[in-house]
Amino acid sequence: MSLAALRRAARETVSGLPREFWWLWTSTLVNRLGAFVSTFMALYLTLDRGYSAVYAGLVASLYGLGGVVSSIGSGVLTDRIGRRPTLLIAQSSTAASVALLGFMHDPVAIAGVAFLVGAATNASRPAVQAMMADIVRPEDRVRAFSLNYWAINLGFAVSSMAAGFIAEVSYRAGFLLEAGMTAACAVVVFLRLPESRPTVPAGDSKGAVDAVGLRTVLRDGRFMSVVGLSFLVALVFQQGSVGLPVAMGEAGFTPADYGTAIAVNGFLIVALQIPVTRLIEHRDAKRLLVVSSLLAGYGFGLTAFAGSVGVFALTVCVWTLGEMINAPTQTGLVVRLSPVQGRGRYQGMYTLSWAVAGLVAPLMSGFVIDRFGAEWLWGSCAVVGTAAAVGYGALMRRVPVTGSAATVDIPATAKTEVGAA
Repeated sequence: MSLAALRRAARETVSGLPREFWWLWTSTLVNRLGAFVSTFMALYLTLDRGYSAVYAGLVASLYGLGGVVSSIGSGVLTDRIGRRPTLLIAQSSTAASVALLGFMHDPVAIAGVAFLVGAATNASRPAVQAMMADIVRPEDRVRAFSLNYWAINLGFAVSSMAAGFIAEVSYRAGFLLEAGMTAACAVVVFLRLPESRPTVPAGDSKGAVDAVGLRTVLRDGRFMSVVGLSFLVALVFQQGSVGLPVAMGEAGFTPADYGTAIAVNGFLIVALQIPVTRLIEHRDAKRLLVVSSLLAGYGFGLTAFAGSVGVFALTVCVWTLGEMINAPTQTGLVVRLSPVQGRGRYQGMYTLSWAVAGLVAPLMSGFVIDRFGAEWLWGSCAVVGTAAAVGYGALMRRVPVTGSAATVDIPATAKTEVGAA
């Protein structure tokens, strides 16, 4: 492909999206550029503070538990008080709690503040996804979600490298830098992002929002099926950061070997996410979700046959391709299935599936590797990926190919309750 063709492709990928989206995208990028806690929490606790690996694992679990708790609460807030206020609360709380964590010394205090950091960090996700769905046209949403996902991975790749140098100087400086950059995101939201929550009919300022409550989400069988399948896929993808390093370590590989293999994931996403988006943007979501689930499952399944760093890196390439296809497609599906007045709650439940997977995956991988061996873990990933693919294939037969969530995707229970309100 010529340079002119590449420029034209890039121009077409970023054109047509509203200015508000790019401010939200900038906020996401800056936030991920400052990511430090999630990357070096374990090293900070074990090397700098001298705590045991067991305690570091407990703190990591509490961090994840905070995300589980905040998923639903932030989703409700997103619908009730609006996307912009929820983002401001989440990002301000993240900045304050991350800065506070850098000054904690007592182990109980560290664990408690880590829980708050996890809750505050995860609280912004339903609001970001709901706002993006509000301001981007339905036909552009897959492209917008893909660009946002690209910003997340670009920011994480840069921050991971920078965090290593910062940690050699001062872990506390890393905490304060993340707090400062998160505060900068809050400033961007405050100055540049207007509220995007859809207006409700006159005389019903509260009823339409309250009608789409958590019970509505839970009784929406089609959407909860998506949440369940999302959990299965997330369980597989989590093994890249929890099962893979343990398995490589037991096989005699060094941390540097694991770092080399997993770096392929970030490099491929940064390099190929935009071209892949152009290929999948207007294709059948059912096939994309089925294919991405199989790539994820069998990509990790092939890890059972890896005996060198190069082969491990090749398996990472396979499941990374599945990740690049799955992330924007699945997020777009969630928006399609979400009633306009309940986008926050629906996004919160979707976020919950990933947060719970983040808690279950370490326990699952550790148990399977200890009791049966790493080969059984990778075989289980193939089985789970296949089950998710079959589930998506069956589910998508009942999902409209096109249409706005505001017109065709509102669950029947929500329609009835809105009418009654």
